[in-house]
Amino acid sequence: MVSVRAWSDARRLWDFQQMHHEVHPCSVAVGLGSHDLGVADTSAALYHRGMAPIIVFTGATSSTTRSIMPRGEAVHYRERALALGVPDSAILVESRARNTGQNITYSKALLEAADISVSSVLLVSKPYEERRAYATTRKLWPEVEIVNSSTPMSLEDYVDSINDPRLVIDMLVGSLQRLLVYPQQGFMIEMPVPADVVAAYQRLCDAGFVSRLIPADTALK
Repeated sequence: MVSVRAWSDARRLWDFQQMHHEVHPCSVAVGLGSHDLGVADTSAALYHRGMAPIIVFTGATSSTTRSIMPRGEAVHYRERALALGVPDSAILVESRARNTGQNITYSKALLEAADISVSSVLLVSKPYEERRAYATTRKLWPEVEIVNSSTPMSLEDYVDSINDPRLVIDMLVGSLQRLLVYPQQGFMIEMPVPADVVAAYQRLCDAGFVSRLIPADTALK
């Protein structure tokens, strides 16, 4: 059972992750692999709106996705986008990446190999990882404009879609921790985190929402 206090703190982390970028046409959309097919749905919707002529889906598998996406996250995303009417010619698949940094570096290399010029990237992620995705991309691909996007939905709706409140809060906590830890390790740029967000994060850690935390001194992403 999730307490009222924990819900309030989780909502503060959720709201903080939203960057509220105004979406406009970009050179390419990059859909970051995960357990969430909503990333593929949103990428497809943005393509149909004319926001990007090409979509790169990036991601291998993880312990979270191995059973539900056995062919790899990017491959399953591609299949979903095809079913939603995106032509195969508009999709590139990067199926090796196992973390956000690799999502970006491998996608960049794939586009360079395809001789696709990129000045702006429409970065599509899970709603609670917009800032992490932005900070990582800004570090690794500083020469391009970055426009963040994710499925527009509330925390409550997202929890209903996942059907696992504790897992969602654990993931929120893990994503916020990485914003605090990874800049010092060179994985992303530093982004200011308000004191009330840090306090909400700490209370959730103290309440046991820690399954997605990493050791603070780890070099793994």
